[in-house]
Amino acid sequence: MSVAREDIQIASHGEILDAWLYPAVGAKAGARSPAIVLAHGLGGTKDMRLDAFSERFSAAGFLCVVFDYRYWGKSTGQPRGLIDVDSQLADWNTVIDYTAKLPQVDPERIGIFGSSFSGGHVIRLAATNPKVKATVSQCPFTHGLSSAQTVGLLPLPKLAFLAIWDMFFSSKENPARVPLLGRPGEAALLNTEDSHSGVQRLLPRNKVLEIEAIPARLILHFPFLYPGSYAKQVRTPIYFAVCGKDSVAPPGPTLKYAKQAPKGTVHVYAEDGHFDIYVGESFERAVKDYIGFFQTNLASV
Repeated sequence: MSVAREDIQIASHGEILDAWLYPAVGAKAGARSPAIVLAHGLGGTKDMRLDAFSERFSAAGFLCVVFDYRYWGKSTGQPRGLIDVDSQLADWNTVIDYTAKLPQVDPERIGIFGSSFSGGHVIRLAATNPKVKATVSQCPFTHGLSSAQTVGLLPLPKLAFLAIWDMFFSSKENPARVPLLGRPGEAALLNTEDSHSGVQRLLPRNKVLEIEAIPARLILHFPFLYPGSYAKQVRTPIYFAVCGKDSVAPPGPTLKYAKQAPKGTVHVYAEDGHFDIYVGESFERAVKDYIGFFQTNLASV
């Protein structure tokens, strides 16, 4: 399946976000369509399978805007690879505002899709941004301490040293960095058994990770991030896609949070690991469910 898309740029807090705009296939001339805004997780860029989701949503009649955060992809910002939660949330809100103002979009029918780290972001956004009317949170990062524990005990001293050095002693131009991917026992943000092979499955053919090591300061904040706690404040429909064998974002805390969402729908993809839901038959099952959810909560509003 191939849907024509447009390369666009969106100004956000002094930086320029690189984005794609997918049209709502089948929309009548002059009509206002429902829209979905998408962004990736920890260290991901939009070409790591967000194009696949966007194509399917577009073909189902939703305009899609998918973007890379500042510091990532072709978006501007220094240092490269920085992951800052407040900046990422600000970029989300900027792109949601941008999308709502498009003449071909119905501003009362905007949904958001986040996965992994951004799966946590969208829970918070659904609770705080009144423009958001429906949300899909896929294999979401919801409980910082639980996810932090997945790296194991052995790497912790090195990770802590790098984080402290980056936060207090490094320069903006030359931050102390930590590998994004590693093997089990290695000092890396993602080092579970399936992380290395899982990320490789998301990359386009013949492409490698754009940024292999990120500024380490995130590590100091990671255990204290609990985006799942916002679930009880979400008053609009939200779909939690939980991977039953998730090694990166443990499903237990997510399921507890999801039960607190007044209009939450929870689907456990029992046999899927964290990276399975992006590809193959797991992707096909999940994206069909997401389209049904968005059609119910956006297309007919």
